[in-house]
Amino acid sequence: MKNFTNLKNRLAALLLVGALSVSYQTFAQQEAMFSQYMFNTLAINPAYAGSRDVLSLTALGRYQWISVPGAPKTFTFSMDSPIKNEKMGLGLQVTRDEVGLQKNTGVYATYSYRIKVGPRSTLSFGVQGGATNVRWALSDAKNLTDPDVDRVFDGSSDQNKILPNVGGGIYLSNDKGYIGISCPQIMQNPISNFNFKDSSGTIGRTRRHYFAMMGFVIGKGSFKIKPSTMVRYTQGAPLGFDGNVNFWIKDKISFGVSGRISQFQTMGQDSKNLFDAAIGMMELQLTPQFKLGYAYDFTSNKLNDQSKKGVTRLLGIPTHEVLLRYEFGFGKNKILTPRYF
Repeated sequence: MKNFTNLKNRLAALLLVGALSVSYQTFAQQEAMFSQYMFNTLAINPAYAGSRDVLSLTALGRYQWISVPGAPKTFTFSMDSPIKNEKMGLGLQVTRDEVGLQKNTGVYATYSYRIKVGPRSTLSFGVQGGATNVRWALSDAKNLTDPDVDRVFDGSSDQNKILPNVGGGIYLSNDKGYIGISCPQIMQNPISNFNFKDSSGTIGRTRRHYFAMMGFVIGKGSFKIKPSTMVRYTQGAPLGFDGNVNFWIKDKISFGVSGRISQFQTMGQDSKNLFDAAIGMMELQLTPQFKLGYAYDFTSNKLNDQSKKGVTRLLGIPTHEVLLRYEFGFGKNKILTPRYF
């Protein structure tokens, strides 16, 4: 059993090496992905800092492809608040992203400058700066007592790097809608000790990810509809689209559905759409200050091909995402105002 476990760990690590070698050549998506992006905006756009007009704390945990060894897990914690009569915003983000043997931990400080452009509208310009610790311990998969261990597992290929980075964004919002564009990671740092090279002959690097997002609220009284969308672009990776519709009842409970689509390019052909996932979500405003959110992803890929003896897993490989938000009101009139974004 022990030898089987070691073999399984090695195979998983080798598959990860292969996957990452392909990602270096194609510049695949590297940023963490969230289904509840509309409630975790600071992780995507630093200009969002202070936009809720109160001190806001948000925690999110994403558990992708449950039961798959080495499946991605992402955790984020952020806090932000307006300062200087709401003319500026400050924020702090801590992230943890795990995929197989790779574990990335980042800490970033955020600053935004906010300009009133209407009675209820604010235009914000945001920047962030910090660093991510990238740790890839391939030696964790080897049997230390095995004299014939592959060189990739002997410790010489382990990585442990601190990668500084900066980002920026623009965010226009009011109590009925928002629109924003951002690039949270601008610096393209080298991330690999291996000799995988891209088409320009350089070692694999982090790549800039660009985001454009918008949303608005329709309706009055006890029932409202809140559609939103986000477009993701990374050089060499598929162009991604997220579309979402949430239905709010009495500003207390929300049900929503989302779809995630990527475009891929084939040789000599036009771009085609690839349906990535269908998502169901629920939000509960438990108190004026405390919100609970949950999302379930049905992923449309080969991981869900679990048919055996005519039996198919209708829900596929599950992905769960849980969000918690708590806000400290500086004044009773502020915290009682519904916040949809």
